[in-house]
Amino acid sequence: MHTVWKGAISFGLVHVPVKMFSATEDKDISMRYIHKVCGSPLAYVRQCPSCEVDVQWEEITKGYEYEKGKFVLFEKEELEALNESSSKTITILDFVDLTEIDPIYFQKTYYLSPDQAGSNAYQLLMNAMRDTGKIGIAKVSIRSKSSLAAIRVLENCLAMETIFYPDEIRPVSQVPNLPEVQNVNEKELTMAKLLIDQLSTPFEPDKYNDDYRTKLLDLIQHKVAGEEIKIAPAKPEANVMDLMAALQASIEAVKPIAADPGTTTAKPKKRTPRKTATQAAAGGENDAAVTPKRKKASSKPKT
Repeated sequence: MHTVWKGAISFGLVHVPVKMFSATEDKDISMRYIHKVCGSPLAYVRQCPSCEVDVQWEEITKGYEYEKGKFVLFEKEELEALNESSSKTITILDFVDLTEIDPIYFQKTYYLSPDQAGSNAYQLLMNAMRDTGKIGIAKVSIRSKSSLAAIRVLENCLAMETIFYPDEIRPVSQVPNLPEVQNVNEKELTMAKLLIDQLSTPFEPDKYNDDYRTKLLDLIQHKVAGEEIKIAPAKPEANVMDLMAALQASIEAVKPIAADPGTTTAKPKKRTPRKTATQAAAGGENDAAVTPKRKKASSKPKT
């Protein structure tokens, strides 16, 4: 793994030297823009529209647009000075329960490992957090960006989740078209709960796959091999059914999954029902032509 940050965890007067590693990796398939005429990849050009010249990296600085077309400029050293005091420290401010944090706050996960002679302090913090069931809320600065973070125990490792600040979370009240009055049909609610119950299962992350990425990789291999690619026709749109019918159909569809796999239901053999005398008489001459032997029924009256 590549080290993305080096510093220390600080809680109280305890200092735990750590190294940080990214816990996740983006497996999105990268595409480049290509000139259709000649097949060459397009280059990213840093050009000044006023001077009409290409700009080199050493001539670039950062700026904030405070009004349309007006900027205040910053030197690299000015921005680094803002984070100088905390750039190498993960400062734990509070310890809280993980269940108190809504998932909307979480951004990215990092692994933390002990650095240099910090193994004992690292082990002490990890065991204390595991025994108390608490996680630490901390402040950290990574690549000149200040962030909140949650420090927690993951298996035999300390993990850090960067989280949004509260003012970065948009309020639900800004979401348009939310229903004001919640009028729910009780029968539909009962069936929806039944469907949720039948689809409920322990979380097994290994069973979920990126189908799009798999198909795209397969398509790339076919194109590299020079094979002809055929585009499948679009599926016809499904008929719109009412909510009750959709719930019922969904429940029926998952019944085989919800049933005990050890039980099997034997399908009864189909039998052709014999026609009664009344059904034979109603069949007319066509029945007589097809089944002439049925006319040899006993003529004795019923007793």
